[in-house]
Amino acid sequence: MTPAAHHAAAIELLDAILNGATAAQLLTTWARRSRFAGSKDRAAVRDIVYDCLRRRRSLGYCSGQAESGRGLVTAYVAQSGDAMEAVFSGEGYAPAPLTDEERRALRAVDDAPDAVRYDYPDFLDEELRASLGEDRGRVMHAMQERAPVDLRVNLKRGTLEGAEALLGDDEIRTHRISEVPAALRVTQNARRVSNSKAYQNGYVELQDAASQAAARFAGVAPGMRVLDFCAGGGGKALALSDLSDGQAQVFAHDAAPERMRDLPVRAKRAGANITVLAPGDKRLKAGSFDLVFVDAPCSGTGAWRRTPDAKWRLTRADLERFDSLQTQILSDAYVLVKAGGTLVYATCSLLDRENRARVETFLEATPSLTFIEDFRSTPVTLGDGFFAAKLKKEK
Repeated sequence: MTPAAHHAAAIELLDAILNGATAAQLLTTWARRSRFAGSKDRAAVRDIVYDCLRRRRSLGYCSGQAESGRGLVTAYVAQSGDAMEAVFSGEGYAPAPLTDEERRALRAVDDAPDAVRYDYPDFLDEELRASLGEDRGRVMHAMQERAPVDLRVNLKRGTLEGAEALLGDDEIRTHRISEVPAALRVTQNARRVSNSKAYQNGYVELQDAASQAAARFAGVAPGMRVLDFCAGGGGKALALSDLSDGQAQVFAHDAAPERMRDLPVRAKRAGANITVLAPGDKRLKAGSFDLVFVDAPCSGTGAWRRTPDAKWRLTRADLERFDSLQTQILSDAYVLVKAGGTLVYATCSLLDRENRARVETFLEATPSLTFIEDFRSTPVTLGDGFFAAKLKKEK
């Protein structure tokens, strides 16, 4: 495929996403059906689609075609500095040439409202201003760019130096993240990670640095009984096991057990012993865990760079639903913590209503819990937007 054909494919995919398709599923289906597209072609198309989704509002404003894949790609190419004529040539599989009307419609975004300039829904304006304060502009600008690819080195398998060397054998370059001792950020050939010897042999796991920092913040120790209560794919469970040098009993639970289907394979590759618990398992006894880690369902505002189409599907009603869901999950998890144990509540959200405010409200209603400390990251400070609060159950 030519670069122009990449843009044409992205236009078609973006139109489908704007009409309600989920980006990840659509791209997977397109890749399977497009046998003519090699791995580099698929990556190029994916990058254009996700870049446009991250900046959907500002690009739509700049092109004057907010609900058009062609409009988004037109503004994207204009801002990238690429020659418009080379992309929109109409030759072969390239998009049709721009019309005079499309050229005249192009404009800068400087005078647009903040929600347009920084690409977020209008109804979140007040929430983001209150939650991020003076950092709002910097954080939301960072959200318009691609997320870094971070790795967690599995210290049961080897050392940081050994993982760097093994990755280097596959020409994957990294640098260390000083705030998170076992984290590496990929600087070159990130797409090779999943096929690399380091990944296949369990020396590294894909995990954002902020997520790694939150797991470390939990304070797991050898001998503990630990529960990852909303485990999903099990990344936190694996990190907690590694942080205890494999000496904690780590359990993983999720309300939707199918989310954990790959965890046994991941655990075997990492050399970790993780016990998977379905809802209703008799081992989910009151007061039976020293540490319960709750990575609660949330708005996902801190991870918008990775799932940018989710940003545009989020509604005010969703936030209200998360309010009650997070409180219920906290209540359910609290029961499982033993006296003197620790409850860690975490989200990948930037919004105070899901973070500090949620914790404060729960503490007011639960006298036997005391606040210890909290942790917060943003795309400016570490990786994804992440929040965690450590609470102690006194009795």
